[in-house]
Amino acid sequence: MIEPDLRMSAFLAAPLATVYEALTDPAALRVWLAEHAEVDLPGRYEFWGRYTPDGARPHQRVLHVDERTIRFAWTLDGIETTTEFRLDEDGDGTLITLSQTELPSFEDVIADKGGARGALQPFWGLAIANLADYLAGRAPTPKCDFTSAEQRAEVVIDAAPEVVFDSMTRADQFLRWFGAHVDIEPHVGGRFAMGGFEVDPGGARFVEFEPGRKATLRFADGMTTSWELDGSDGKTRLTVVQSGFDPANPPYPGWAGWLTGLAALRRYHELPGWRPIWRQMKVAGVPDDMFVTEG
Repeated sequence: MIEPDLRMSAFLAAPLATVYEALTDPAALRVWLAEHAEVDLPGRYEFWGRYTPDGARPHQRVLHVDERTIRFAWTLDGIETTTEFRLDEDGDGTLITLSQTELPSFEDVIADKGGARGALQPFWGLAIANLADYLAGRAPTPKCDFTSAEQRAEVVIDAAPEVVFDSMTRADQFLRWFGAHVDIEPHVGGRFAMGGFEVDPGGARFVEFEPGRKATLRFADGMTTSWELDGSDGKTRLTVVQSGFDPANPPYPGWAGWLTGLAALRRYHELPGWRPIWRQMKVAGVPDDMFVTEG
């Protein structure tokens, strides 16, 4: 296999055989991965639909299958990439490692010029997070709809609004659940910079900031991301909306990234003895210290 541009590993609290079944059962795939899925190994492993980049029809071709590995070619934007799932026993659970080749440059992804391949890192991050929740019997986090210009998601979190708000606007807490370095100035006019102010000195800025209720970030290109929190019975209904972008070129990578964060935020507040699932996150072109994992 060509050296991948993306490698991510996560701990799943389920036996290897159970994880393998979730990777190969079409009904399971339709819950945690894609709108449509058909599997008939060793010859067929296909998924497609509105929750898959370039997903109007299946573009996968099986390359190798054994009891721990599924490797397939996946053509996106007319370019053949290679994707691999690798499973290894890890204590009382399973370590899943996802490798992906042929990512566009980090600069192109940031500039929304990465095409369908530009969304692969957050696409796989959200998919594996939803796989972890599927195996735990939890509802999935909303997926990114790659056919829609509407970017709005709603989740209910089993924690009070002020607690959820603090975890989204305090850098030390954000780092724990999101798994990436961030600098935050928590007030109207304050900066929010993924990777820190040294990486992004200007950052986005808060144009609304109401503790426990609402915050809105405006980015340099005019795009905004808003968080609205509504509490009831000790729970929070969190609505996240991204707007102000060119509807002809929706920023799917960034939106999929926020959805991946929502999956982690839910787990952070709801699971007793919470620990992050991620053990490794390496993306070509991204600073080595951007992501923080359990190692």
